Amino acid sequence: MLTKLVYTGIVCGCIIVCSGCTISSPEQPASAMANCHDFSRKPDNINLDKLSNADQAMVESVLGSLEPIIQKRRQQQTLAWIQFEDLYAPLDENQRIFLKAFATINPYQLNIDMPYQPIQNFPPDLVKIESQTLLSANGQPYITQTQFLPKNVYISYINMTNAMQQDIGKTLYIASGYRSPAYQLYLFLFYLKNHEYSILETRRFVAWPGFSEHGNPLRQAIDFVNEQGIDGQENAAEFEALEEYRWLLEHAGRFGFELSYPKGGKMAFEPWHWRYQGQ
Repeated sequence: MLTKLVYTGIVCGCIIVCSGCTISSPEQPASAMANCHDFSRKPDNINLDKLSNADQAMVESVLGSLEPIIQKRRQQQTLAWIQFEDLYAPLDENQRIFLKAFATINPYQLNIDMPYQPIQNFPPDLVKIESQTLLSANGQPYITQTQFLPKNVYISYINMTNAMQQDIGKTLYIASGYRSPAYQLYLFLFYLKNHEYSILETRRFVAWPGFSEHGNPLRQAIDFVNEQGIDGQENAAEFEALEEYRWLLEHAGRFGFELSYPKGGKMAFEPWHWRYQGQ
């Protein structure tokens, strides 16, 4: 049985990292957050186009300090709902100051092409999906981590994959399901290096914390991977070419799923990323 958890929330797209402060104006998240914090480092001093060399080094320092807890939570199979306080706990003062400033960047400066996901509490009905070992085309194993989905989404996923198996004899597995906004913050930091430490470029590939459908059980996103370990992460065209993807385009709507990031949007095309809209 999963224990219901409540994590430090995100309000108006900004991560709340202090107690006793409230935000009533969704149109002005940055100014509201300024009333809650007294940082020696301000979010508007962070270069969105490309982090300074000092900030790049700080990101790597923060990630290094977080690595032990990330690995521990992964082994405990509790990483999906890690909380903000868990991220701040192992950091020194300078690292915490930087991460809090980073986390409170005004999301509307990032030209985000998706709605804020107003979900605050840990979903109480998550279903555990065990890790799967898939054999990729090059003979190397592709191992999915243990994942979690809200019960109603899991049921629809099972019904959909059963129908796919009957129609085309193929199955899609879950590469990523529910993950908390705090975990999303960690992932954003982790992938900055892949995009030359540009926050504006990274947000095209990794949702900003508070705007990820992976953290909203009412619009829960699933990242799919096929039986040969093709997930499209390195090459979207590989997943787009799959018979499974063509089946999704034609049939996923019957089970309540729709493609989140089609071609031509501000976010990068992600043929593997489908959100649950309900039937």
